[in-house]
Amino acid sequence: MTTATHVTDHAHDHHDHPSGIMRWVTATNHKDIGTLYLWFAFIMFLSGGVMALCIRLELFQPGLQYFRPELFNQFTTLHGLVMVFGAIMPAFTGLANWMLPLMLGAPDMAFARMNNWSFWLLPPAAALLMISFVVPGGAAAAGWTLYAPLATQMGVGMDLTIFAIHIMGISSIMGAINIIVTILNMRAPGMTLMKMPMFAWTSLITAYLLIAVMPVLAGAVTMVLTDRHFGTNFFNAAGGGDPVLYQHIFWFFGHPEVYIMALPAFGVVSQVIPTFSRKPLFGYHSMVYATASIAILSFMVWAHHMFAVGMPVTAQLFFMYATALIAVPTGVKVFNWIATMWKGAMTFETPMLFAIGFVCLFTMGGFSGVVLSIAAVDIQLQDTYYVVAHFHYVLVAGALFSLFAAVYYWLPKWTGHMYPEGRGKVHFWWSMIAFNVTFFPMHFLGLAGMPRRIPDYATQFTEFNTMATVGAFAFGIAQVYFLFFVLLPTIKGGQKAPQRPWEGGQTLEWEVPSPAPFHTWEEPPARELVDKLSAEQKLH
Repeated sequence: MTTATHVTDHAHDHHDHPSGIMRWVTATNHKDIGTLYLWFAFIMFLSGGVMALCIRLELFQPGLQYFRPELFNQFTTLHGLVMVFGAIMPAFTGLANWMLPLMLGAPDMAFARMNNWSFWLLPPAAALLMISFVVPGGAAAAGWTLYAPLATQMGVGMDLTIFAIHIMGISSIMGAINIIVTILNMRAPGMTLMKMPMFAWTSLITAYLLIAVMPVLAGAVTMVLTDRHFGTNFFNAAGGGDPVLYQHIFWFFGHPEVYIMALPAFGVVSQVIPTFSRKPLFGYHSMVYATASIAILSFMVWAHHMFAVGMPVTAQLFFMYATALIAVPTGVKVFNWIATMWKGAMTFETPMLFAIGFVCLFTMGGFSGVVLSIAAVDIQLQDTYYVVAHFHYVLVAGALFSLFAAVYYWLPKWTGHMYPEGRGKVHFWWSMIAFNVTFFPMHFLGLAGMPRRIPDYATQFTEFNTMATVGAFAFGIAQVYFLFFVLLPTIKGGQKAPQRPWEGGQTLEWEVPSPAPFHTWEEPPARELVDKLSAEQKLH
């Protein structure tokens, strides 16, 4: 079975599953669950974005203007939690659900019912976070890191946040188990691990990271919960505890978490750039090894977030050198992407624009990370807007731009329609310019000493803050433009997408019709097809 026409029997394609709302509530098909994840992530992205705009509105001019300082701190905390656990992570899980079975020649994810359960845990958890704004005392206001002792002194909103994190963590672990078993056990005949698409490799390694570190976060917030209600003193110095212990436990989760959000982005970009360069990915094996190296090293650098807590010089040196070391495999990836484009027959459709934007801006974020890795410099820049600029270059320009690249790249396969190319390019350039207007000035604010998480500031910081606020609102409007002028029109109609909309696509998902039928690969693709695509990837 070597052609897409044999993939599925169209006659019964949409008659063997419930319709209406029950189709989504009881969904076990990987495409439906992937769609649910992606829509949930987008709604959370817009919710977190509204909180970000509230933050920027308050900082437009010096002086307290719109929000009480307590509410401002709640916005900063919930913005971080919603974006990390509600937007970026579910979005990549949704991409993995949608694309891995198609890319691997598997009929579905390994555990279909558990897949349904892992998604439907997320909306109640998100509801807990949002409800926390209206309970007595308001939402958590200790920063997204929930540092003790602040976290042990908050109102009921902190308890709701802790339970929400537990529920989202359970969802992540179940999703990760599903991804690992699907990739290891359900690949098409002839698809060895070293023939898998890079997105499958990065999803696999990310899933292992999730299983390793989500229980660590669960332990940290459970210790906060028992300190709050059961008389323990893990983080209470008066009772013999240590607030710095919380930081160690949290960042042992927190730094691998950065790569949980970044590695799938690397996988997406490693699919998009070869397609639009019409060349195979340069250095495939080194990409796999670099991904694994980053994952391993991410466990050895957590205390670079803690240079200012008073750790011994020996420890500072260790974490400083380990952090510098992690730049090496990351640099290998950037080099390989550039080498893939070198002398390629490049075209600049919207997915490629977002992928190149990712490479440029993520590299800038990496460089500011190298600056912060130097302990002496970090002690000066700790908790300033330089840090805010750094991680937004890594996460917005990194994870988010790669997600947009993925959506534009696979949207024809998902919907059966081509998105309007001109509008896609408007969305890219609008987002790119607005992003830099928002976050680049924050480097200068940080270097000048402006602390983060404050609702008011000295007048010498006014111009850059005003600029950042204007950029933030422009960036937010760009995403509304994307929803109403790109995404919804493409879903409703538009030019019919061919089976292979991108000339350079050489992975299995381009062997099924557009839109992808409800059931695909009920019979696994023939070994000859897998070998042929693998050979074309090397030759074309």
